[in-house]
Amino acid sequence: MNRFSLVLAGLLAASAVSLHAIPVDFHKDVKPILELSCIKCHGPDKQSGELQLHTRAALEKGGENGAVLVPGKPEESKLFKLISLPHEDGDIMPSKGKPLTPRQLLLMRQWISDGAVFPKNEGLIARESQKPKLSAADVKALVALMNNDGSSTVNEVAAKVDALIDLENKNRNLPVAKEVNDLAYLRRVYVDLIGRIPRMEEIQAYIQAPREERRVKLVDRLLEDERFSDRWTVFFADMIRIRSNAQGGNQLLAFVRNALLEGKPYDQMVREMVASNGHSGNAPEVGYILAENADPMALAAQTAQTFLGVRLQCAQCHDHPFDHWKQKQFYEFAGFFGKTKRVASRFSKVTYTTEVKEMAVKWPPEGKGEDSARKAVNPNFPLEFVSLRHGKQYVDRLAEKRLEEQASEQVSASIDDLLDGADATVENSGRGVEILDVASDLKKDKKKLDIEGDLYATSELRKELAARITDPKNPYFSRAFVNRVVNELLGTGFFIPIDDYSENAEIYTPETMEFLSREFVASGFDLRSLVRIIVHTKAYRRGHLPVDTDPKIVSKAERCYTASPVRRMLSEVLYDSIVEAGHLTDYKWPAGANIRTVERTERVPVDEEGKVVQGPAAEMGMTMTAMQGEGMKSRGGYSLEEGIALDFTALLAKTEVKDELAMMKAQSDAELKRKQMMAEMAGRNRRPRKYTYRTITETTDDNPKFASTMYMATPAPPAHFLRVFGQPAREALGEFREDAPSMRQALMMLNGKATHEAARVGPMEPIYKYLAGDKVDFRKAVLRAYLEVYTRLPTSDELQEGVMLVQGGTDPLEGMADLRWAMLNSHEFKYLP
Repeated sequence: MNRFSLVLAGLLAASAVSLHAIPVDFHKDVKPILELSCIKCHGPDKQSGELQLHTRAALEKGGENGAVLVPGKPEESKLFKLISLPHEDGDIMPSKGKPLTPRQLLLMRQWISDGAVFPKNEGLIARESQKPKLSAADVKALVALMNNDGSSTVNEVAAKVDALIDLENKNRNLPVAKEVNDLAYLRRVYVDLIGRIPRMEEIQAYIQAPREERRVKLVDRLLEDERFSDRWTVFFADMIRIRSNAQGGNQLLAFVRNALLEGKPYDQMVREMVASNGHSGNAPEVGYILAENADPMALAAQTAQTFLGVRLQCAQCHDHPFDHWKQKQFYEFAGFFGKTKRVASRFSKVTYTTEVKEMAVKWPPEGKGEDSARKAVNPNFPLEFVSLRHGKQYVDRLAEKRLEEQASEQVSASIDDLLDGADATVENSGRGVEILDVASDLKKDKKKLDIEGDLYATSELRKELAARITDPKNPYFSRAFVNRVVNELLGTGFFIPIDDYSENAEIYTPETMEFLSREFVASGFDLRSLVRIIVHTKAYRRGHLPVDTDPKIVSKAERCYTASPVRRMLSEVLYDSIVEAGHLTDYKWPAGANIRTVERTERVPVDEEGKVVQGPAAEMGMTMTAMQGEGMKSRGGYSLEEGIALDFTALLAKTEVKDELAMMKAQSDAELKRKQMMAEMAGRNRRPRKYTYRTITETTDDNPKFASTMYMATPAPPAHFLRVFGQPAREALGEFREDAPSMRQALMMLNGKATHEAARVGPMEPIYKYLAGDKVDFRKAVLRAYLEVYTRLPTSDELQEGVMLVQGGTDPLEGMADLRWAMLNSHEFKYLP
């Protein structure tokens, strides 16, 4: 059996999962595409080609050239033809911005094929409630479940979550998937919490632990593992759209990772990102503001969608076409960022943010009235807070927790004193309301602000906004984050898209969402506490429904948490798990065992006579790699496509403001002008440099040792493994990970360096002794391979076939390499059990 026939067997037979066809839903799948790509030019305020797409009537009417939709026939629909044109075609839609992704095109095609179902109303209104009709006894039970005084253990809280799910699913007659076994749970929780599959010694320790306590102890240990911070930094990087190539991007990434290591509360993290001024070398959290160039419109859209789950940006150009948000509300929200300015210092290379006196956000918008009539907006927070007259138990618990944390500060305020300012309602436009914000009030004096004179002026407006966003009485804040974490761990959020909570949202288990949101607040906005609860629920432990189940039933069961959706590992996790499965975290070959000859081509400068100019390669020109493989080493270790490794400790090293001020004083304007004139003269005298190419032959010890992808600059280059397997570019809001399989992914797994090296058996890895030497035992070798790659034992048939394959190879080492290669290429490896 050759490798290609073997991998076919692996992909088809060894796969433990099946990819269900999911019906297309207008609100979940189509509305976001229309909002982000179509409505700006075809909405209520602008009708390019006399075409509007925000109501059913407008969609049926079409544009100046007639109908754009033929329900049931996407190939005959002008709308689909235009959005699916080649990217270089001048007629492709949208005409501005990025073309639709392959997945978006598939969704639009399926939507049209299914009849282009659009809500019957002129505009979208709230959906019919998904709440089940409960008896008086059920309602009483629900109220009892919602109350928690904080005395329950984590398993008891998890049981309450499951009871709420069961209660809210009453009378829905949904199938309930069986729970996964112990080893499948082990694999799932390792992948979700620390971003890799478990090692052999970790599997052994788990199965040897007492059954009644093994899961609790396992989760507690993984939550304290350093890789928990690495894996969940990936989560935050997607959520906040962290980009290494943006100003302060790497520092912001390091800030998030360090905050996770320290266990910093989520509300404190957000306050620091939203309110801080300065430069990223001194305040790394300011990378959040710098990444959007301190643009108040971009920051308003990003902040509302990311931290509040409200797609307010759709109201930037006109009143929201699918929700109740008005354009003026967007401008008033943007006003909180309207006095923030990004400054690129003329005296140094430092770029920083500060506050100015003039408000940059004006109303009405430009072009909608006389310029003389435009006035500075009055910043206003558009969301209402919840009443605390009843059911404030979770806020009491938060206050108690924060007081305990600050006991060393000798805080004397009582809980009632702290809650005196928490009135039943908060006026949206009010500024004098005292918000319960224990953490920031108690800690703000401890954090030294970047203020040296007026260089990094503090933003009072953004401090107020940060307080309002993170207020425990603001349900949007906790709900938006909990929804994202639930989506990450259970495969689907309470509302979808996960950053779009609205009156139109289809929520099947709203009380469960409310309960988890309250528990998150009460925990002190602690991510680990939230994760701990979720992974101890039955909902998390449930497996998949049988492959012959009706796809519509599967979809609803997954939305209601009676079955787990099929989830592929995140691209970073998949790559790191290949490395773990293949023992590539350390050398598995002795030095000198893999000496190879490689060639590389350099472009080097030459003088007028054609002689190479001597000097360091970094100064001589660009190096072009032409190797007989991909085995180059970077600071981060062996790398598939030479990603850039990051040093998080160095990124958080503080630079003193005084240094920059001294530099500014030392260099006068005259000095700067003199340097500028000298540079211009040097540029005029510089002759075009000539280059030549030379081929260098080198020998190298190709002994692979891979580093974690979680220490790379992010996002990775477009051709990198991480991007091919779904890591987003993070260029636009509402851009999520692509989880659709592709031929490019299959080819990268089939032919990639990482898969190839992971499959090979080196003499320094444990399985080697069963394949060569005095202790040959092919059966034990196959058993170990299955545990290391799949985190399970093989069936009797798999064991027999595996032994035959090992025996039938050129030699046992090659036979095992074939087996592991096929296993790594199977669905079972890439998808969670």
